[in-house]
Amino acid sequence: MNDTEDSDISADINHDSADSAGVSKGAGEQGVETKLQHPTNRTARLSVIQEILSNSVVSSQGQLLDLLADRGIEVTQATLSRDLDEMKAVKTRLKTGEMAYTLGVEPEFDDVTAEKIDQQLSRGLSGLITSAAAARNLVIVHTPSGAAQYMASVIDKQPIDGILGTVAGDDTVLLVCNDDEAAVGRMQWLLDIVSRKQDVSR
Repeated sequence: MNDTEDSDISADINHDSADSAGVSKGAGEQGVETKLQHPTNRTARLSVIQEILSNSVVSSQGQLLDLLADRGIEVTQATLSRDLDEMKAVKTRLKTGEMAYTLGVEPEFDDVTAEKIDQQLSRGLSGLITSAAAARNLVIVHTPSGAAQYMASVIDKQPIDGILGTVAGDDTVLLVCNDDEAAVGRMQWLLDIVSRKQDVSR
């Protein structure tokens, strides 16, 4: 084998290595938000509509169509109208003066509601969190032995922005968040809630 052939082989190897490094780098990029994917059947669609109307101010069917599309659900306006009629969703004037779709109960979307959620969680989580840490888009929460599943159920019952779901063992709960930043924020939020409860008790 001559020098020219050696050079060609080295160039090919270097090129392949660079390509491999590029693939690895792309696969390891952080900060990509994870979104829930939903089935396209009717039951799943109605469940998503209920979740949207319960947690967002939706003033038009066009806005609702866009929010559904963001979740991977494409539906015609005629079908959406039938869904809303079936769910008895009606437009109601909120305390802010806005007109928005509601499911029988007028929702409030302000700091007072957020404070109520924090108070409920503070009562429910009192004494249950011994430590917490964020790792990528996960929050690892340690509890006393046997308390993890109860803690997860307390969190699952609240509409908490940024948390996709929970996984509980015996003394550890994993909070699966949208992204790394949400995980850090929710970890600190949990610690603040527990600390606030302890301060009030003194």
